[in-house]
Amino acid sequence: MAKNEMMANAIRALAMDAVQQANSGHPGAPMGMADMAVALWGEHLKHSPNNPHWLDRDRFVLSNGHASMLIYSVLHLTGYPLPVSELKNFRQFGSKTPGHPEVDVTAGIETTTGPLGQGLTNAVGMALAEKLLAAEFNRKAAKKGQKDHTIVDHHTYVFMGDGCLMEGISHEAAALAGAWKLNKLIALYDDNGISIDGQVAPWFIDNTAQRFAAYGWNVIGPVDGHDAAAVSSAIAEAKKSGDKPTLVICKTRIGQGSPNRANTAKAHGEPLGAEEIALTRNALSWPHAAFEIPKESYSAWDAKAKGAKLEAAWDKKFAAYSAAHPELAAEFTRRMKGELPKSFAQLAVDTVVNAHTRAETVASRKASQLALESFTAGLPELLGGSADLTGSNLTNTKSTANLRFDANGDVVQHEAANGSLVGGRHINYGVREFGMAAIMNGIALHGGFIPYGGTFLTFSDYSRNAVRMAALMKRRVIHVFTHDSIGLGEDGPTHQSIEHAASLRLIPNLDVWRPADTAETAVAWAVALESQNRPSALLLSRQNLPYAPKNDVGQISKGAYVLAEPEEVGLNKKAQAVIIATGSEVQLALRAQELLASQKIAVRVVSMPSNTIFDRQDTAYKSKILPEGIPRIAVEMGVTDGWWKYGCAAVIGIDTFGESAPASVLFKHFGFTPENVVATVRKVLGKK
Repeated sequence: MAKNEMMANAIRALAMDAVQQANSGHPGAPMGMADMAVALWGEHLKHSPNNPHWLDRDRFVLSNGHASMLIYSVLHLTGYPLPVSELKNFRQFGSKTPGHPEVDVTAGIETTTGPLGQGLTNAVGMALAEKLLAAEFNRKAAKKGQKDHTIVDHHTYVFMGDGCLMEGISHEAAALAGAWKLNKLIALYDDNGISIDGQVAPWFIDNTAQRFAAYGWNVIGPVDGHDAAAVSSAIAEAKKSGDKPTLVICKTRIGQGSPNRANTAKAHGEPLGAEEIALTRNALSWPHAAFEIPKESYSAWDAKAKGAKLEAAWDKKFAAYSAAHPELAAEFTRRMKGELPKSFAQLAVDTVVNAHTRAETVASRKASQLALESFTAGLPELLGGSADLTGSNLTNTKSTANLRFDANGDVVQHEAANGSLVGGRHINYGVREFGMAAIMNGIALHGGFIPYGGTFLTFSDYSRNAVRMAALMKRRVIHVFTHDSIGLGEDGPTHQSIEHAASLRLIPNLDVWRPADTAETAVAWAVALESQNRPSALLLSRQNLPYAPKNDVGQISKGAYVLAEPEEVGLNKKAQAVIIATGSEVQLALRAQELLASQKIAVRVVSMPSNTIFDRQDTAYKSKILPEGIPRIAVEMGVTDGWWKYGCAAVIGIDTFGESAPASVLFKHFGFTPENVVATVRKVLGKK
């Protein structure tokens, strides 16, 4: 048996054995892509099984994540810490081989995939991060005859299938990859023509080659996806691309090797069955027992020595770079670790104190930009953007010129405030909310940047699954969602967020902020930037919000705090009720407090900019802010359901869609007036 065939058959055997043992999974795609894996992992991929987090490794993304036994098999065979016992535990509780690949669970997995199309889009983000870091940190040799200092120089590879290309996000991602000239992005398309429902021809008639050529990609093939040498040659050709990403179309048969299941939907999502596995072993001339891999296969696949050599060579290059450019080397190391600079704590304090001192009346979207002016100036790793709404989301700053590429695909340099040349740090994503969110995930996964991006809150629906994936993967990605309520006015119910804040708060591990003024917004940004293991969503107003006077900004970071006690409006008695409010509605609560005080009714006002963070506080703090035995009334321009968990006696919210009218008219129509808050409090207290 030829070496390439033996290597590929090892994948096929492990895939069908693991799926059979689990009685669950997808054997067909791993069996069909096995030769593609031999070509890439055997000949081209730069990686080190001894150090899965080596900084200059190539990134590999399995976008069609249901084919997880492909990557698990390859990781096991090449020498990663994934023993055969874990393959035997495929899809079992607590194993390192979950049904779909999960980052931080299995060494060597770069991103969590499964929702089709997002892996490809993550790969675009990774390739963009590599390109931007290379432009920022690589240096030309100081003298003739010396070598350039090239410490960032790796490719991003992605395997994907028909399902990934049918998902609309693939259009968003591929179009941007072409526009950004990501020449180190190489996608291998497993073109087997089969999905769960069968042959895709009746419903997937795209000319994929022409489609990607139109995006500005190189297109190679179709090549025989079962000829590892042909696939390897295609990858070698793709690596020569100077200014374009490359798509390699690989024609394959799903379930390759299975006499009765190959090229059928039956191979896609269910075990082959003991009888068919026996027939497949015979057809592949693979006489070995289940999970038994011969020594020659392990020897052919073993990448530990090669990887160690590649890593040692890079270490030597980085040592020379560190000697020549010590400050750059330290900065690169810090950023790739995801650590904030030592100056950040003071920067955050200064930003919040400045907002508190100035006490400006601005929309919270503008408050966000004011905070960003400070943070982007102090944090070169902040990489912003907007889905065609920059002027509305206000995600651009003086420190973040627009990201552009020249005719050669190089990053266009801009003069910074200190006179140095830097690349742009604000991305025009176009009308691509979902693509933006998943690309930001890829940027965060790669390392070196903290990505943030903006759109309207109501369009968080478009990007929601990528937001969820960031939370699942525990990655620091910051979403700027503006135009957060009926306060946007005349654009009407299509653009007015009703259920969106509550919906986002339901996503585990996502911090959701709805700040009421400049200080709360600055704190929200500071906390989001410090949160290495969770994404954040900032929900910001279109309309101006007066500054809410406060004695202490230190409690804002706990998600909720006492903003005003009865004595602050001239009533020296204990609070009879607590009004909880977020965002623009905090002003309603404060005005209602004044009106109630004139009626000798004492209320406490609690601002709760982040329910998700407040919910994580200890019982003592929560009881201090919301004392037992005092009725609570919540006020927020959104659905009421999420507020009852705080033991509210009443919730002033909206459980219908909005209307098209000026904001002032809508506030009155939906009861967001101080008078209605007063009436609600009086009713709760049993006062006529």
